[in-house]
Amino acid sequence: MSALFSPFELKRVKLRNRVAIPPMCQYSAVDGFTNDWHLAHYASLARGGAGLVIVEATAVSPEGRITPGCTGLWNDEQAQGMARIASAIKAHGAVPGIQIAHAGRKASANRPWEGDDHIAEDDPRGWPTISPSAVAYGRHLGKVPRAMTLDDIARVKADFVAAARRALAAGFEWLELHFAHGYLAQSFFSLHANHRDDAYGGDLAGRSRFLLETLAAVREVWPEHLPLTARFGVLEYDGRDDETLAESIELTRRMRDGGLDLLNVSVGFSTPDAKIPWGSAFLAPIAERVKQEAGIAVASSWGIDDPRAAERVVADGQMDLVMIGRALLANPHWPYHAARELGVARPSWVLPAPYAHWLERYSVQRAA
Repeated sequence: MSALFSPFELKRVKLRNRVAIPPMCQYSAVDGFTNDWHLAHYASLARGGAGLVIVEATAVSPEGRITPGCTGLWNDEQAQGMARIASAIKAHGAVPGIQIAHAGRKASANRPWEGDDHIAEDDPRGWPTISPSAVAYGRHLGKVPRAMTLDDIARVKADFVAAARRALAAGFEWLELHFAHGYLAQSFFSLHANHRDDAYGGDLAGRSRFLLETLAAVREVWPEHLPLTARFGVLEYDGRDDETLAESIELTRRMRDGGLDLLNVSVGFSTPDAKIPWGSAFLAPIAERVKQEAGIAVASSWGIDDPRAAERVVADGQMDLVMIGRALLANPHWPYHAARELGVARPSWVLPAPYAHWLERYSVQRAA
């Protein structure tokens, strides 16, 4: 019996397997609105056999977008387009999820193929950025953000709540809060970005406050029977990893107690000087430690594209779900091929019969 292809149940949501697709920005929206590209893209990913498909980082406000091409959920019209996507994902057998986000000081950026840097100050496509403190990320993202006031903090928390309501109305059954990757929430937690001396800075309690309050506010409007999760950078790889991981695990315990159901373990990306040890499944031992010490279900990604590696981290209890990103972009039918490689009998369950038939014929021809 394959661990990777065993069902997974969280709250009242059941995934057909442990293969999950993490949020991956497409940078193809206009004014936050999705279009036919997004509909075809996410339907294709769901058709390929993954158990969970999480729609890309979706901004809770216009200022929260990473780039002008990012999706949004700050109005009801955007939610209508998202409803088409959620319906398409579900129609192909996967659970529809969405990640809601605010990019903070990394907002107002050019798309990756346009430079991946901050939009020039005199470019009308850009906008002012905000962060816990007026500290730039650095290098290609050198724009100095405005330090947030208490009113700003209250407004952004309310934006997360409103986006969560719209996500629910659109038919999503899995919500992920983007608390990672140097964006706004991660910046509150990070010593690299948060130099505040009020209740939202300083010690662990202060730097955790925005994340915990945002989680609590969203928990009030997101149904108890549906998973509420977060992606969070538990390490920065900046030379103080032991201290950061210990604080991250303590914060995860507090988020668990506040209603978090699963943590998607990632990297902080709060400093351009991080020395990240890239490699196959390099976060698996970290995810396992978070799972054991915080007592919460975990998922993770980064460098897992080999079916046997994915099988191993689930079978060994290091992760409950495996987030497969680039490999599924390259081949949306990755789950089908992974099932075959792992010896799952007749893995046509992951695909409609016509797709399974032709893929099986192709595999037989190649083997010959």
